[in-house]
Amino acid sequence: MKTREQIYGQEATSILRDITMYRALTEEQLLRLYPGKRSQVQNLLSYLTKQGRIWHIDGLYCAAPECAEDVDKGMLAAIWVLADFIDRVEFHSVGDFPAKLIFFADGEVYEVIHAASGKETLINHILSAPAEEASSYLILVDKPEQIPELDIPNVRGYCTVSPEGEVQYYQRE
Repeated sequence: MKTREQIYGQEATSILRDITMYRALTEEQLLRLYPGKRSQVQNLLSYLTKQGRIWHIDGLYCAAPECAEDVDKGMLAAIWVLADFIDRVEFHSVGDFPAKLIFFADGEVYEVIHAASGKETLINHILSAPAEEASSYLILVDKPEQIPELDIPNVRGYCTVSPEGEVQYYQRE
């Protein structure tokens, strides 16, 4: 007979990795990152919370209690974009500024960049220089009206994320 560790060990390790790496995630985000494993993920979240390995605060599963105090809204939105691609994702991780996260899917590297409202010029400047190995950028904007203000090479698309986590994609006209 298999032990709980043998059955759930890999999923528990992966969930802990994701919560630690991204600092705070909603239950729905975690369920979307592990499709088809709803009951396993919910059981593991309950178990890990009871063990004191993660914290459940204000609807977020956090790596530490203080993570719920200063939540990165851009990161939370970027996680929804990642979840939208999860069936094709081979690996994902936190990105280097200005990328919120980076993932590999279908043999390509994608960086999710959050272009917060009012930061378009900064993002344009940072991403204007050609990179040695160019990633494909998914630009997450707060509102579609920002898109014309952005001029970045290697953009695959622009998107917004609703408060419910629904991702809407746009192409530049």
